[in-house]
Amino acid sequence: MSTPDRTSNMTGNMKRKMRSAARLYAVQALFQMEHSNLTLDKVRLEFLDHRFGEMMDGEEMLEGDEGHFTRVLEEAVSNQAAIDQMTDRALVAKWPIGRIDPTLRGLFRAAGAEFRDQATPPKVVIAEYLDLASAFFPDGKEARFVNAVLDHMAREVRPEAF
Repeated sequence: MSTPDRTSNMTGNMKRKMRSAARLYAVQALFQMEHSNLTLDKVRLEFLDHRFGEMMDGEEMLEGDEGHFTRVLEEAVSNQAAIDQMTDRALVAKWPIGRIDPTLRGLFRAAGAEFRDQATPPKVVIAEYLDLASAFFPDGKEARFVNAVLDHMAREVRPEAF
């Protein structure tokens, strides 16, 4: 299913913001799928119909790039086993992916999907998901942990980019 390209008349900065919002929504959708056992299609449609541009704490959330959201979500679900194995290789032996916070699992799966897709430079993917980790865990050490895991994953999948 392809979505119409609403970004053709937008500035580069607005397109980047929409892709960033799409990444946030993808992590949230992957988290929701894990906890609700809903299908990819049901969660994707819920986000596209009810979450993009929603009001939160009195402020309208940014519209996300629907195409990017769908690609990341579909790639993460279709290749979850391979992405989880890649994540496991980046984690220390005592912390398999099953013991990781479910928000971080969603984040690693979404980032892993983008590393595999190769449309976005790995350093951009790392920076984007690092920002999300900092937003989800503002008081914790998770951002450093995420940076190390994503760096390892990126170097495994796209070594030529480093």
